[in-house]
Amino acid sequence: MSDQHDHAYVKYSTIFYALCICTGLSIVFDVIDFKKQNIIGMNGVVLLTVLVLAVACAKALFVLIYFMHLKFEGRWKYVLLSPTIVLAMGLTIAITPDIGIHYYTNEAPQIDYLEQARETAAKTDALNPEKSHVE
Repeated sequence: MSDQHDHAYVKYSTIFYALCICTGLSIVFDVIDFKKQNIIGMNGVVLLTVLVLAVACAKALFVLIYFMHLKFEGRWKYVLLSPTIVLAMGLTIAITPDIGIHYYTNEAPQIDYLEQARETAAKTDALNPEKSHVE
């Protein structure tokens, strides 16, 4: 018995050209200024985001399906990917409150020290203009 699998032949050059077209579309979306047209919400930012993510998903699917040979695998690939999807969604949900609440502050003691040094230098410059050395 021979264990030959009848798979459709894939021309990798076709997939390469499809990836090149997707890359070209990404470049075109970077060049086009959607802010002037205000097509869909927030001066075109929403439209640009949707287009760029769509092209990125298409490129990822081409690579996953053809170069990683997932098109020719059985249904077991869903069993292997389901825990990963659950963990990714769980991690996103777990981190969301930290991102949304702005728990972390942007206070930096170095910035306060720099401002104090500039204020002190400004007072010193007002008293002794010829000894000024702080820019």
